[in-house]
Amino acid sequence: MTPVEIGDLFTQALFIVLTIVVAMIVPSLAIGLMVSTFQAATQINEQTLSFLPRLVVTLLAIIAFGPWAVTTMLDYTRNIYMNIPFLIG
Repeated sequence: MTPVEIGDLFTQALFIVLTIVVAMIVPSLAIGLMVSTFQAATQINEQTLSFLPRLVVTLLAIIAFGPWAVTTMLDYTRNIYMNIPFLIG
């Protein structure tokens, strides 16, 4: 196994982790921005108003993107296990 192959596997793993995290976090960030804008416009300083919508959206994103994330991770793991003979060389 060469350093190039290790680098490729590591790059693929980081890309998969990054895409899964982005899919789960970006909706929460968007809702947080909207709620913060609403709070600034109305001068409401309620802490739970900013926390609860982000929590709900994050849970909905996990429910929506969860099967895709698990499938992506399983495909990557299956690919590594199937290519062990070729990686060992």
